[in-house]
Amino acid sequence: MTVTSLLNPTGYIHEDGPNGSDKLVMAGLPNTIQETTEPAIFLNYAWQLKKDGKAETTIETAIKRLRQLSERCDINNPEQVKTILANATWQNSTKQAVARIYTSFLKYIGKEWQQPKYTIENKIPFIPTEQEIDALISASRNKTATLLQFLKETGARIGEARKLLWIHIDQERRTVYITAEKGSNSRILPISTKLLGMLNQLPKTNEKVFPQTEHTIRVVFTQLRNRTATKLNNPRLKQIHLHTFRHWKGTTEYHKTKDIIHVKTVLGHKNIENTMIYINIENGLFSNENDQFTCKVAHNITEATQLIENGFEYVTEMDNTKIFRKRK
Repeated sequence: MTVTSLLNPTGYIHEDGPNGSDKLVMAGLPNTIQETTEPAIFLNYAWQLKKDGKAETTIETAIKRLRQLSERCDINNPEQVKTILANATWQNSTKQAVARIYTSFLKYIGKEWQQPKYTIENKIPFIPTEQEIDALISASRNKTATLLQFLKETGARIGEARKLLWIHIDQERRTVYITAEKGSNSRILPISTKLLGMLNQLPKTNEKVFPQTEHTIRVVFTQLRNRTATKLNNPRLKQIHLHTFRHWKGTTEYHKTKDIIHVKTVLGHKNIENTMIYINIENGLFSNENDQFTCKVAHNITEATQLIENGFEYVTEMDNTKIFRKRK
């Protein structure tokens, strides 16, 4: 298969790269792929994924995994790929994901294999304390701190955060529009005055609020996390990943509201089964907590409004009065 067999209608630049590879810039492909010298077959495959409507992060991950395989074996030899996967130290969930990517790639080049099967352990995600999350935010510089605060308050995926545009921020209503990825639902979520102030301090040199590549963001975060863990002598911090902020948000939202539908909406899940895990996590983490509440009664709309503004939540209605509560 040649590069010209999958021409981009908007045009491309094709240059000879080192070791017989091709450097190709196709409009619409992720920048991390455009700016990297890749074998022509990978670029063609990336463009096919683009035409198939795959998300930018999906394309980036596929090419990254194929590149990792090609560095270790002959990418055209399924048996060698099986050996590499068998000996890899990756978790079985990662091996399964890589195998699926390779299956799709083989189909694209007209080959097939018997995809290996892996037993996936349903691990409970690590949930840090709010103090541990805030410690990472405090140790970060302006851009990273703002991104982490955004992930904390919204529970957005890193790919969704990277899609955030300046026009998605409603300054007056203090809300942000989250553009979904991975088959989730888009949503509008409130943000704090603190986060809004942090966002407004960022330079507006790009239509995107966080224009850095996902690879760059992850490298910076990993270095920050490891450095902070050492400085604070807290090895638990090394268990925190960017997606951990999403798990923390889901757990704390359910703890505050006991409303799994609310959590499903905040996280943008389409399937409630994906949200149910936070019931188990919350029960496990807070089972020994003795919840104590301050209760108030509202006799009219004015009193109810004041209670809501002071952080009270509605519980029920009795004798023509509304009962509210707030954790002590």
